[in-house]
Amino acid sequence: MDLANLNWLSATDATRLIRDGVISSQQLVEACLARVREVDADVQAWAFLDPDHALAQARAADEWRMSGQPTGPLHGVPVGVKDIIDTADMPTENGSVLHAGRTPSRDATVVSMLRAAGAVILGKTVTTELATRTPGKTRNPHNPAHTPGGSSSGSAAAVAAGMVPLALGSQTTGSTIRPASYCGVYGFKPTHGLIPRHGMLELSRTLDHVGLFARSLEDLALLMEELAGYDERDPDSRPRARVPYRDVLAEEPPLPPVFAFVKGRVWDRVEADAKAAFAELAGVLGDRVEEVELTPADEVLAWHDAISGAEIAVSLRREWETGRERLSEALRSRIERGRNVLACDYLAARARIRQLNESLIELFEQRYDAILTPAAFGTAPEGLDSTGDPAPCALWTFTGMPALSVPLMQGANGLPLGVQLVAPCHWDARLLRTARWLVARVAGG
Repeated sequence: MDLANLNWLSATDATRLIRDGVISSQQLVEACLARVREVDADVQAWAFLDPDHALAQARAADEWRMSGQPTGPLHGVPVGVKDIIDTADMPTENGSVLHAGRTPSRDATVVSMLRAAGAVILGKTVTTELATRTPGKTRNPHNPAHTPGGSSSGSAAAVAAGMVPLALGSQTTGSTIRPASYCGVYGFKPTHGLIPRHGMLELSRTLDHVGLFARSLEDLALLMEELAGYDERDPDSRPRARVPYRDVLAEEPPLPPVFAFVKGRVWDRVEADAKAAFAELAGVLGDRVEEVELTPADEVLAWHDAISGAEIAVSLRREWETGRERLSEALRSRIERGRNVLACDYLAARARIRQLNESLIELFEQRYDAILTPAAFGTAPEGLDSTGDPAPCALWTFTGMPALSVPLMQGANGLPLGVQLVAPCHWDARLLRTARWLVARVAGG
């Protein structure tokens, strides 16, 4: 076993090797910390990381295993947690000077779930300001002159750079899918409410999702089995039967999937090399992909903005009233617009969510296994003053449908370019299985 490269292990392999005593959690965490020391001066993915505390967790995990106690599915595996998700043993500052020094007394639900599964919380990853669009310090690990995306910038970059095998993020518009595409990793936004959000900074109850980052589909399925669940403290969480995500992922689809290639009006803004890459992908898929027209994107963006604007203005009311001068100009402007959203426009936009979902489920039940669409307009833009445009993700966040960025392509500049796959609500396991078929199809030419 090459101990120097343990940081590149998948979580699936790592937990098996730890369980079997081939490696220890301490060795794995030490390898991840060594990688942080090697590359994070350039990437800057971490908002908080205490190596001694991470190693103490790893040693405790090893002692637990050696005592003969049962181990969890993520036993001893390090995970990065976006710095808007509460951790009782680490600061959670939400990417804002207004929350500097904030130390929660309790873990968020997802952090409690991770710990129950045996995971080591390696540290807190960088978020943009209050999980909105003003960039943090993180840079793209493939080229530090380019953005990693946002708002889950640190989580995507840390996984892509080999500093941690798994990380949690969030998405209110495109904050998981876009950085996953820019950084060349898998990013998954599950069905709205499927993973509880209690203990996470709330921007928009209607649109907020927990997001997952990994370097393999197997690792996403592993995370989903541990994090999908009911929490009465999340008003959009519902009791559901447990889904064996890993078993479903490993199955062959009953029939080869058929994809609906959705360009939409935003296609005019997709970069030329990205259009060429999608044309090549369509050629590989042949008769398994068909172009489909959906609701005009500009209408969805307006509905999304009405909901997010109004709800963000309410969620950040305390910050607005007590410290607006310390908010970025972009966030002040966004809150001001949200405060002016009319109640009739907000309620009309909310009503569109159910209508869109009902129309889209008919599309899937008639023919398609997944929608295939861009995760972003192209590769990560150069410069660090923007996290890129989330518009290609807005419809799928608005509807609450599961969306997945698959690192299948690259642009003319050599940077990663993700393919976004989307399925109806609660088809999450099937979506992962469809993605596995797509990856194998592309690999086989």
